[in-house]
Amino acid sequence: MPTTAHLRDGPAHLRVADTEVALEIAASPKARTRGLLGRDGIDGAILITPSSSIHTLRMCFTIDVAYLDKELRVVDVHTMKPNRIGVPRRHARHVLEAEAGSLARWNIQPGTHVSIHQSSGPSKTDVMLLPPANISGLGA
Repeated sequence: MPTTAHLRDGPAHLRVADTEVALEIAASPKARTRGLLGRDGIDGAILITPSSSIHTLRMCFTIDVAYLDKELRVVDVHTMKPNRIGVPRRHARHVLEAEAGSLARWNIQPGTHVSIHQSSGPSKTDVMLLPPANISGLGA
């Protein structure tokens, strides 16, 4: 069964129903610390993992934040202006960040399951990370 333990820094894709979004994964301590700092926007989204909370100190723009549990289910969604400190969310294991308004356009809300697709390296084989409830339905 795929797990999020295989996630590494770099590009990926986020899928929500029929929507696919460019995703950047920040899994190393350095990448998680850097996050969106120093940027004036983002095309797509960034996944901070592992994480249960974030801050927007020294950020230049307002962001949407989705807190994901270990099964990649959204447990909470919040919009944060620059220079705010987020409260940790119970059961959150990952934080998805995007420009304000993005999560509504992608229909991401509490209870939504997302999947993450990241190239596994030189072989260009995709690693598909799905919530456990969706994995059993792949062969059907």
